[in-house]
Amino acid sequence: MSRKSINLTKSQLARKSPAAQATVHVPAPGEGKRGEQGYLGYLLRQAHAAVRLKMERTLADLGVTSPQFAVLTMLKAYPGLSGADIARLTFLTPQTVGVIIRNLERDGAIVMTPHPVHGRIQQWTLTPRGTTLLKACRDRVLELEKRLVIGLDSKAEITVRRWLAGIAADLQDEA
Repeated sequence: MSRKSINLTKSQLARKSPAAQATVHVPAPGEGKRGEQGYLGYLLRQAHAAVRLKMERTLADLGVTSPQFAVLTMLKAYPGLSGADIARLTFLTPQTVGVIIRNLERDGAIVMTPHPVHGRIQQWTLTPRGTTLLKACRDRVLELEKRLVIGLDSKAEITVRRWLAGIAADLQDEA
């Protein structure tokens, strides 16, 4: 079987190959629809993704992920949470929280105790090692938090915090 040679003109090649067509400019964060012209929901998601990536990189050498940091933070604030409670507070699936809890327990950062009334419910609390680990994480995350409020005075920061918390409270009933 012989192969026929293919001779295409430049216009035919352009129609056949998307790569041969003009390259589209992808805007950087802050430009076009990724900037002030963008949808608020998209801008919130874009900001969240940037903060999460920076946090992952900031905590990497401590061996802690952003979701693990969230779990440790919630257990410090609300000791004795169940896995289901943690999932709701951290916006993670119960399956993901299960993996995180197993890893943090294996590392000695958290400990389980049965609920005093409902023995099947497992309550989680930080161990001294978990408290030390969380402090190391928080020191780094607080530096990131300082970057987030650059350019805001205290009144503007309070306004942004209220606005974000208000969105969550207002839309939670509809979820």
